[in-house]
Amino acid sequence: MAQVDIQINGKAYRIACEDGQEPRLRELAHMVDAHVKDLVSQVGQVGDTRLMVMASLLVADELVDLRDAANEVDEGEEEFSPSELDDLALTMDGLAERIERIAVRLEGP
Repeated sequence: MAQVDIQINGKAYRIACEDGQEPRLRELAHMVDAHVKDLVSQVGQVGDTRLMVMASLLVADELVDLRDAANEVDEGEEEFSPSELDDLALTMDGLAERIERIAVRLEGP
């Protein structure tokens, strides 16, 4: 199992991941950090836990929007090409992984 050092809101975290997943974890951490930085600019430094919860809610909101868009496709309300559906599925998988990793960090030290 690999270990990756990441930074969210200027704080260092060491996160375990499967071997070979290190670049993906760094990319996900960068995306979460971007959400946190946006939140800090809007609401200030309201505490790491609160910022992580708020960032998790933003990611969950994005995931629900994507899932709703996918459901519209199933209902025939909107048509996507196969490549767009593949992109949507990859994005949803990435968001789900981000939410899981945020949850792990919130549970950690």
